[in-house]
Parts: sequence; C-alpha cells; structure tokens
Amino acid sequence: MNWENENELDYALRGKAWKVYWHLLRTGTPQSVREVQRALRFSSPSVANHHLEQLRELGLVEKQELGGHYFLVGDVKIGVLRHYVKLGKLLFPRYFFYAAFSTTFYLAYLLLFVQSLTQDTLFGVTFGAVVCVIFWYEAARVWSMRPY
Repeated sequence: MNWENENELDYALRGKAWKVYWHLLRTGTPQSVREVQRALRFSSPSVANHHLEQLRELGLVEKQELGGHYFLVGDVKIGVLRHYVKLGKLLFPRYFFYAAFSTTFYLAYLLLFVQSLTQDTLFGVTFGAVVCVIFWYEAARVWSMRPY
C-alpha cells in the first residue's frame, strides 16, 4: 500500500489502534470484534469496533460481508514494524536473526579454532562476544517495543 505521508499514518496508527493492528498482523486470521476485544482485554466490544473501523478507514483492514470479521489488507512498515520480519504467524525482530547467526558462528569458532588463549585468539574471542552481545541487546530492545 502506498502512503503519501508516512508520518500521518504513523500518527493515526497509535495507541489502541496500533495494538489492534499488531494483533491482526500477529494472528494472520480474520477476527471478529469480540475476539479482538477479548484478546486485547478492552473494556467493551465497542472499543474494539471503534479501532477496527479506524483501521478500515485507513485502508489497512476490510470487513467481511458474511460474519463481519475484519482482516488485514495492507501491510505497513512504520515505527517499530520496520525492525520486524514476519514468518507465517510469527513476528521476529530482524536483529534476532543477526544475533542467532553471529552467535552460532561465534560458538563454532570457539569450539573449532580456539585451543588456547593467545593474543590472536583473544582478539577473536573478544570481538565475537561484543558482536553477539550487541545483536542480542538490539533484538531484546526491539522486542520490548512491541505493543503488548
């Protein structure tokens, strides 16, 4: 979906509307107003309906004719979503893959190539540890920014 001004969409998609969008993105299935209300623990179905309709007006969701379930039609990469990758129904911070990759190779380096701690291997051990810590920190930081 093309948005003329990404800042306007970022502003419109905040608060509870952001949580509803995240929920629909995470579940990947059409949701009724009651399902959204229960999943997000809103005080009433009308709160969920209001935010679903807000998303519909933004062009991000549509309402099914039969059953009245809402489903995503637009996938936007704004805010924290820029840092996420969707695999099926799961959302992962992009840094998670970097962290897993670097940690795997760091452990392989430690197991296969480090026999003793010399000046050369000390650099590799230190550098690899720092890289892994940075990636895991960034993955955790982005994960903590999710709406719930």
